[in-house]
Amino acid sequence: MTAYEDAVRRYFVAWNAATAEDLAKAVAAAFTEDATYTDPLADVRGHDGLAAAISGARQQFPGFEFKLTGTPDGHHDIVRFSWDLVSTADGSAPAAGSDVITLDDDGRISSVSGFLDRVPGA
Repeated sequence: MTAYEDAVRRYFVAWNAATAEDLAKAVAAAFTEDATYTDPLADVRGHDGLAAAISGARQQFPGFEFKLTGTPDGHHDIVRFSWDLVSTADGSAPAAGSDVITLDDDGRISSVSGFLDRVPGA
């Protein structure tokens, strides 16, 4: 597994964490303490901000998981990848997006720039 794939794997562990305790551990493992996350719906910084944004998305879409689509692509300290939000009940995917992450020297994510490619009701 490349450093890019490992960072993206840890990213999805955080986004799919089932409990607040698992989420806190996953955020700490995937992100630097002062990491930023910006997409059309959120602009947060730090582990608490990230955990709150992820928890809010999970509450809005219970019974859904974030899944990687395709293969992460990276160079230097930058990685881009796409994802679908998939129902565990029927496989429907009402939302999809693409993210660009920046890694620090230890491979943790220091910033995320997110884009929504498909949203429910659009």
